[in-house]
Amino acid sequence: MHKDADAFIQLTDRLAGWAVELGFSALGIAAVHGAELQDAHARYTDWIKEGRHGQMDYMARNADLRARPEGLLPDAQSVLSVTLAYWPEEGLARARAILAQPERAYVSRYALGRDYHKIMRRRLNALAQRMEGVVGAFAWRVCVDSAPVLEVAFARQGGLGWRGKHTLLLSRQGSFHFLGELYTNLPLPARPLQTSSHCGTCNRCLRACPTQAIVAPYVVDARRCIAYLTIEHPGSIPEALRPAMGNRIYGCDDCQLVCPWNHAVAPGDAVFFPRHGLDAATLSELMAWEERAFLDRLAGSPIRRIGHLRWLRNIAVALGNCASTHPDALRALKARADHPSALVREHVAWALARGERKAPHSLP
Repeated sequence: MHKDADAFIQLTDRLAGWAVELGFSALGIAAVHGAELQDAHARYTDWIKEGRHGQMDYMARNADLRARPEGLLPDAQSVLSVTLAYWPEEGLARARAILAQPERAYVSRYALGRDYHKIMRRRLNALAQRMEGVVGAFAWRVCVDSAPVLEVAFARQGGLGWRGKHTLLLSRQGSFHFLGELYTNLPLPARPLQTSSHCGTCNRCLRACPTQAIVAPYVVDARRCIAYLTIEHPGSIPEALRPAMGNRIYGCDDCQLVCPWNHAVAPGDAVFFPRHGLDAATLSELMAWEERAFLDRLAGSPIRRIGHLRWLRNIAVALGNCASTHPDALRALKARADHPSALVREHVAWALARGERKAPHSLP
């Protein structure tokens, strides 16, 4: 690796432009250590001790590495943080309209298109290779949800925004973006720290959470979060939380939909626009997908990793929440009543009981 200071200055001046050329929305540079990182790690450690991570055991493993970047990349000196916008072109009105139609399936907007992990990793690899063309070979590591990283802290240190009360990274361009990191052993000058939060006294995200998972500003209890329950949670969804899930079958956007900084959010990268009609599908038609159809139609989608059984589990809950007013929901549930999986059967039975209890009459 060349140590010429002019080369690093030249590189830093070009990085933001390269990032945009490669399809990212913005890029920031942070030092590997600092007060923000230490404070964030202390909060994270407390969060783990309180058990708010639920059954996401991977979040507790190697937690110390989140404050020690050199444990992920020896001699790490700087971290490049990038954002990538994903919001679909139809805007906020479409998302709200789907939520208002209980017979339709609501999928978190980030998951309607291609899986962001592979896309961001490929683009970050390309960025690192461009950098090598200026300064020569150097040590680097790409992280896209693949290592213990305090990504919001690094993004904030790199000047990309501030931590919202829903815990996501917020900027004047909103919060509908993915985050990725490129760890390097280059002594790149850090960008100014984004010290100011622009949430003020607003608590809309806390009030909007259907399951009251945002238990305090900047604190989310994953055990109550619909995103956790529908994606990460492996077992039975707590019955007390099922009615509040509504028609949300994969993730939840409610805390972001009400955020004033997202009121005029621009469309993101077209690669994340809806595929296979997932932005308009009914719960009944999705419940009918057999495993082969699930795997084929969701190839290249982040949804695929939850597997067919969790998919049916989630849809069963949503069908139970609308079955009293939509006869097709009861039919779809009865078709799965004898499913081989005990997990699916349990949620279908709950949904049928809920629908038939509320319905003025049951279907034959």
